Amino acid sequence: MDKHLFNLKFAAKDLERQAKKCEKSEKEEKNKLKKAIQKGNLEGAKIHAENSIRQKNQSLNYRRMSARIDAVSSRVQTALTTKQVTGSMAGVVKSMESAMKSMNLEKVSNLMDRFEQQFENLDVQSQVMEDTMCASSTLNTPQTQVDSLMQEVADEAGLELNMQLPSSQTSSIGVASSQASQEQDELSQRLAKLRQM
Repeated sequence: MDKHLFNLKFAAKDLERQAKKCEKSEKEEKNKLKKAIQKGNLEGAKIHAENSIRQKNQSLNYRRMSARIDAVSSRVQTALTTKQVTGSMAGVVKSMESAMKSMNLEKVSNLMDRFEQQFENLDVQSQVMEDTMCASSTLNTPQTQVDSLMQEVADEAGLELNMQLPSSQTSSIGVASSQASQEQDELSQRLAKLRQM
């Protein structure tokens, strides 16, 4: 099971690398688009805009697939953790039974503390998994049009196109992923502290 978990994590990272390559290509195509607009080459500009959008969509597709694989990886990790915790709980229950027979209240109290600690660890790990799943579901792809991208690049360059284009829409994906990343960092720190105990 650990080997499968490793393979899933490796695949997710590979897809993330592919997404970054596509983003780089998208920026290159935007620069070519800008130059074509400056030269007045609208046909060339349209081709570069289409290529830029294709690269952007490919990048989003890679990221979406990476998020799905990451979600599956989190589920596998949870299954492994649950199995481990279940084994620990079974051991604790056996120890509790023997402690109850001897009626050593101090030993029972210590075992109960360990039992509660196991549940807290499981709770933190479950929260990390849930946050990962929520973060992966926020990757919704906005629809962009060739004309709006051409207008956006022309506006950035301070140029004017000889055709009317609709204004582009802004997206809040960066803000949502930033907040999810911050929550993920906080949970990772809590998990690290619990592992040190």
